[in-house]
Amino acid sequence: MKYVKWTLIVLFWLLVAGFLHYTLPQHDVARITDTYEKRENPSDNPWFWSQANTGSAPGGPRDVFFIQTRRANNDIMVYRNEDTGWGWPPYFKFDTSNLQAEAADLRSTAENPTWVAIRHYGWRNEFISIFPNAVSIREVEGPDVRIIPWLNIIILVTLAALFWALRVRWLRFWRNRVDPVLDAAGDKLDEGGDRVKGLFGRSK
Repeated sequence: MKYVKWTLIVLFWLLVAGFLHYTLPQHDVARITDTYEKRENPSDNPWFWSQANTGSAPGGPRDVFFIQTRRANNDIMVYRNEDTGWGWPPYFKFDTSNLQAEAADLRSTAENPTWVAIRHYGWRNEFISIFPNAVSIREVEGPDVRIIPWLNIIILVTLAALFWALRVRWLRFWRNRVDPVLDAAGDKLDEGGDRVKGLFGRSK
């Protein structure tokens, strides 16, 4: 039973960590090599695409913008560029076309690179064709620029404080309300046991 409990706890926190890692904004520094538009069918893996009502079509296959990049270590990363609308995650992104035009304007070559910081959320997986969604792009001085994720720090600290506050209140509630009830029930069981023992003792 102990192992089951800890397995469930570990699985819960892994799910929480995975959810936060997918949802919270991340920053990549790279140079843009190309931009293009491609017809996609989000119904194949709908969890990793924006809601249909924020795209160019109400449902089914639709055209999606993509941004191709290459990092300083020569790794390639491809981002999708979709509106998030009023849905989840709450980035309230409505400027997909403007961002695509900005990305196209920042394209550069290896001989004359223009480095940009791409703010995005999500994961990249080639096997099931999922792409991180670019939220914003800004030009930076070079590939070694340091970006401090202030928003992530604020959100994580707030969540940690909220969890701590809820845990303290739950422990206090359990100690003040539940433990006395359990103790009282235990005392009644002990009294009942003593009475039963007394009855058997008298019968002898």
